[in-house]
Amino acid sequence: MPGAHASRPSGGHRHTRLRDRWRRVLEERTGPTQRSLMAAWLSFGCTFGTVRVITHGIRGGWLPWGNVSAGGTHLHHYNLGIATLAGVGLVAVRGDEVYVGHPGVGALYGAGSALIADEFALLLDLKDVYWAKQGRISVDVSLGILSALGLYLTAAPFWHEITKVTRDRVRHRLTA
Repeated sequence: MPGAHASRPSGGHRHTRLRDRWRRVLEERTGPTQRSLMAAWLSFGCTFGTVRVITHGIRGGWLPWGNVSAGGTHLHHYNLGIATLAGVGLVAVRGDEVYVGHPGVGALYGAGSALIADEFALLLDLKDVYWAKQGRISVDVSLGILSALGLYLTAAPFWHEITKVTRDRVRHRLTA
């Protein structure tokens, strides 16, 4: 019957969308610094994964575009990462309260770091060893694990509560 509340589980969250409940948990269980760190780690992981797919697609010829060049010189994506981190550094040095610790700044930091980390071997040896077999798999797996671990450790109480909220919702749906 519309408007009847007797069947609601304790807490009155039966009709609240799961996404809205996640958002409330995020606001209740994390502070601005944790949210910024989560954005950085999430951005790092997503950027790293996206860059790996794009570079494999360019090399494999299954993407419709090629490498980016300027005046015949190949521009590596670490250049974009350095530029992004320089911008984030400027925000940090300037110290505007509205931007310091903002999740958007954290996301840019994570993205810039991933662009640089993906080509770390090139920067280390100053040779284009990006596609060398040695170490590529271990680097990819290591950075993927670091990204997931960092995202989790940044706000473990938040992830525990998200798991509980999701589990409660699934149980309710199965028993309804």
